[in-house]
Amino acid sequence: MAIFSVYVVNKAGGLIYQHDSYAPRAEAEKTFSYPLDLLLKLHDERVLVAFGQRDGIRVGHAVLAINGTDVNGKYTADGKEVLEYLGNPANYPVSIRFGRPRLTSNEKLMLASMFHSLFAIGSQLSPEQGSSGIEMLETDTFKLHCFQTLTGIKFVVLADPRQAGIDSLLRKIYEIYSDFALKNPFYSLEMPIRCELFDQNLKLALEVAEKAGTFGPGS
Repeated sequence: MAIFSVYVVNKAGGLIYQHDSYAPRAEAEKTFSYPLDLLLKLHDERVLVAFGQRDGIRVGHAVLAINGTDVNGKYTADGKEVLEYLGNPANYPVSIRFGRPRLTSNEKLMLASMFHSLFAIGSQLSPEQGSSGIEMLETDTFKLHCFQTLTGIKFVVLADPRQAGIDSLLRKIYEIYSDFALKNPFYSLEMPIRCELFDQNLKLALEVAEKAGTFGPGS
């Protein structure tokens, strides 16, 4: 079982916290000699495979790491430009890890705003007044669970479809938010959450949920 991500969205639809707990993506790492037998191109600030498939590497996969150093967009973590580095024969042999492109910060902000709008649409489409809005979306690879507080804050968890105890986890995250964000004198309501104690307790709650699947009776 696995819990993939946690999002906290304010009542205006802004993303104020996001944590990736587990990345269930297929990755392939290979050592290449020069010249590289894959065609790489820059697209949406990512270096993607445009042509050539081998050993689990597919068209559309992104360069995630070079020689063990993570790649962020078109640069490595130590500041090297990916296409320029891979175009230099002196840098070979080179180990490259490929996988599904990771969401950028801007994409996460956009998706949070889109879900906020879908949540509102779901409430308006209800044939009965007082609908709670979207509480769960299900796909073949994950479930999206949402809990909205009375003040309009949304807690969203993406998890394996078989993961149990998510309703209790959502309320546990709300409890952590109340204890370590709202009671923090330096935190401003509706603003991004940057609190070490919130991070630590959230990660602990996710670990407990993945192992036990519940948070007490009735979960």
